[in-house]
Amino acid sequence: MTKRLKYLVGGEWKDTASGVYYEITNSSTGEVMAEAPRCTLEEVDAAVEAAAAAFPAWRDTPITKRVQVMFALKGLMEENLHDVAMLLATEMGKSYTEARGDVLKAIEVVELACAAPVTMMGDSLMNVATGYDTVTFREPMGVFAGIVPWNFPAMIPMGWMMPLAIVTGNTFVLKAASYVPQTAMKMAELLHEAGLPPGVFNLVTCSRHEAERLLEHPKVQGVSFVGSTAVGRHIYATAAANGKRVQALTEAKNHALVMHDAPIRATAQRIINSAFGCAGERCMALPAIAVEESIADELVATITELAQERKLGPAYDEMTDMGPLVNAEHFEFVNNWIEKSVEEGAVPVLDGRGVTVEGFEDGFFMGPTVFDHVTPEMSCGNQEVFGPVLYVKRVANFDEGVELINSSEFANGASIFTQSGHYAREFARRIDAGMVGVNVGIPVPISVFPFSGHKNSFFGDLHVMGRDGVMFYTETKAVTSFWFDEEALKGEKVGTWEGTISRS
Repeated sequence: MTKRLKYLVGGEWKDTASGVYYEITNSSTGEVMAEAPRCTLEEVDAAVEAAAAAFPAWRDTPITKRVQVMFALKGLMEENLHDVAMLLATEMGKSYTEARGDVLKAIEVVELACAAPVTMMGDSLMNVATGYDTVTFREPMGVFAGIVPWNFPAMIPMGWMMPLAIVTGNTFVLKAASYVPQTAMKMAELLHEAGLPPGVFNLVTCSRHEAERLLEHPKVQGVSFVGSTAVGRHIYATAAANGKRVQALTEAKNHALVMHDAPIRATAQRIINSAFGCAGERCMALPAIAVEESIADELVATITELAQERKLGPAYDEMTDMGPLVNAEHFEFVNNWIEKSVEEGAVPVLDGRGVTVEGFEDGFFMGPTVFDHVTPEMSCGNQEVFGPVLYVKRVANFDEGVELINSSEFANGASIFTQSGHYAREFARRIDAGMVGVNVGIPVPISVFPFSGHKNSFFGDLHVMGRDGVMFYTETKAVTSFWFDEEALKGEKVGTWEGTISRS
């Protein structure tokens, strides 16, 4: 019998009253491996209420004790790294190596959370006026909600969101991705084992209809979201209209500019790792490259040659270079984009459709796909395909390449491949992207820096990770103090501060 999963509220795993479940498939075999509950509105409300009830005690827990939970969690995540990575690879489809990296990136943010006694420190200034001192504190706000996608089941919910939200003294409700909830559920169990009190972290799976409640609930202070631009725009507008903080990380169409002086083979290898890693199912993939015409033929030929060397196989085989897509629905989505690319006139150089893996014929496998001579009016080169598909756009020179990249409505990341310091500096200065790489295919910073998308790749003011992440989950309180001396006690001296105010 297929395993039926539960949702987590107030420290208890519960069965949904809805009787409705989502199928979770083994991406490598196509078999249904579990079912996730579609929680009711009342169950989502219960998760928020449990988080609200747990907030006062957790807020008042000294930060040095909150940090101990993060230290314990880090150790448990490292001890369970292999098992969690195998589970993630099985339900999501990325290769074991990539799944392991997914978990390690979550651990990286837990490590940042362990530094909260430093990152939450405020400022102080003595004698701002005669006898007056001012200090600022960063304080938790209450219940936060996280709504996450399926492509990074560990890093996004249990890295980008949970650690900083909780260590700063808030409580949390996670709306896990229904395709791949088991990774977050396993890590929730590790949180409990690490000593987190009941109700501080809660987890539900549900449809968009029930998740809408998190955008409106009066006890939710803020929402962190990762997903499509259309949904992110809606979440930003709705939650903000209800007085909530919002960070919405949305779609991307990252580009690289390859200059004539770039080393061809080394550049091709980095492009392939970025474009086809995780089967292209990541917002920091590199699905489009602008290439100077003088080297385009050679670069395309080298990419095509090297891409065919990637070994497709079951995700949980440690020898696999490239696993399957997440499920049948997304496989069809990517396949339709490939067909549309051909219809729009893009020139197919390598077609990854129709591949099979022996013994895993029902898995959702698609090989690397490359299109050349992609022009600006083709939607395939401008919209997010979210699969192992690379689009090559030919440009005459540096300026044309920068203009082409900056014309995109998305601006998560961009890279340049060159040996010229001048072009590298000019690219970093002129390009409109939140994360920029110089000879780096995936310019994602470590967690002490923010993941900073621009334009239609992000809605909000404060990004995930780094100082932005700490600021998003806290608010500033300024405290000004004055201590009475003998004259003030007698009422003979008001003080500079009040005196200034009274004169105004």
